[in-house]
Amino acid sequence: MERVRFITHRGKRVLLIDHTGSTPQELRGTMDEVERVIGAEPPDSLLTLSDFTGTQFDRDSADRMKVVATRDRPHVHRAALVGTDSIPEVIYRALESFSSRHFPKFKTREEALDWLTTDDTEAAKHP
Repeated sequence: MERVRFITHRGKRVLLIDHTGSTPQELRGTMDEVERVIGAEPPDSLLTLSDFTGTQFDRDSADRMKVVATRDRPHVHRAALVGTDSIPEVIYRALESFSSRHFPKFKTREEALDWLTTDDTEAAKHP
């Protein structure tokens, strides 16, 4: 299964980052691919959806995630997360703080994709 891939929703290109069921080691490997793919994109051009359903974390994988989120910030226009029940709250807060980004959480991929592909005015309404 390709964990980092582009999909289309409502005619818009979205980078799906599928961490479902990942071990900490797999998460670190996927983050390397995420950094490579996103870093090759123009500034403020990407919509990203990260699915963490059933993902396991350790300190190293959480740290790697924070670093990648910081480095990718210039390229990402909007990002959304699903499966966040797997992310310990302390890791989620550290991710947002360290990267100086907000990562809205959604219950389903469909909800996240709908939000990602709305215009900026409507998207701003999500908490």
